Amino acid sequence: FTIITSDNPRTEEPEKIRDLDFTVVQENELPEQLKLLIGEKKCNPFKLTYTGSDALYIVQGYGAQPTGGYSVTVKELWLAENAIYFCSELLGPKEGENVAQSMSYPYVAVKTEMLDLSVVFK
Repeated sequence: FTIITSDNPRTEEPEKIRDLDFTVVQENELPEQLKLLIGEKKCNPFKLTYTGSDALYIVQGYGAQPTGGYSVTVKELWLAENAIYFCSELLGPKEGENVAQSMSYPYVAVKTEMLDLSVVFK
């Protein structure tokens, strides 16, 4: 018998139904329970979802960074038939930027419509 392998496995993304509207939520606007969860997890990279009373929160953290000056940008948030797809990116300090010389814990939290679907982090 013959075994056929591929260096390029098929990883087709499901069809996008639509982009989702979202708001980036500042720490002081997060539900208390979610703030506590983020505080517990922030030292290591993490991905989590939290269902509030009227919205879905999606949070991605990038763990401890050696200095300040980091930010996280949301690249995309969209709906497919069976899941929500979320992609963010960590941006480092700009060259020559004056940054705090202390550890930072960059993350992004977004609030979107309440949907009972799993979230796929890309």
